Amino acid sequence: MSAVAYVPDLMDRSKVAAAGPPVSFLPTPAALVDAASGADVAVIDLGRPGAVDALPALVATGVRVVAFGSHVERDTLEAARAAGCGQVLPRSRFFASLPQLLGSS
Repeated sequence: MSAVAYVPDLMDRSKVAAAGPPVSFLPTPAALVDAASGADVAVIDLGRPGAVDALPALVATGVRVVAFGSHVERDTLEAARAAGCGQVLPRSRFFASLPQLLGSS
């Protein structure tokens, strides 16, 4: 199992890194898209600039995409679903179920 992620916040990164398989953290949404085709799962923080815009290209790679964002940003979460993202979760649910999200195919 391999994972790539665009999660700039260091505290969030530490939680993602501790939860499952080795994760390669990428510096930009574009870098995430470029690295996704060789991964089993891609994780993206929707609260960061460019994240939602990168989703169509990320989804097109065929990787399983898990996106998370603030529960109050309903428009952002809905935009991720509309872009074809399979799993879109509010931050609290994302972090509560992180081991399962990274461990399942």
